[in-house]
Amino acid sequence: MGAHMVRRYITERDTEPDPSGNYEFDPKFGFPERVEREMVATQEQMNMAMLPLGQRDYCAQYLLKFLKCKRDNWPNILACKHERHDWDYCEHVDYVMRMKEYERERRLQLRKKRVAAKAEAEAA
Repeated sequence: MGAHMVRRYITERDTEPDPSGNYEFDPKFGFPERVEREMVATQEQMNMAMLPLGQRDYCAQYLLKFLKCKRDNWPNILACKHERHDWDYCEHVDYVMRMKEYERERRLQLRKKRVAAKAEAEAA
């Protein structure tokens, strides 16, 4: 976390991507066979379960299964360990995917800056 803060605000301010905004480069740049991720749980299912907006992500279908299991097995919520594990694992994989996308964007911006500097040096 500290390295991100130093790059974001001190050393590489022009090449550090904004994690809250949209990325500059096409997600398929360099990966022609890459497909876009899709949510499995439908909007209707999430509305029926009254999921908060913060939990409506790519792992919502696992969360719905976990919440249903907790409801069905109510005082024995330890019976839902498998569903909880599936949901936690999906959240971890999603986190790793987002960090890889962020790092890819950062490296592409560094590459763009390096190529522009090289072209400028050759022109001079």
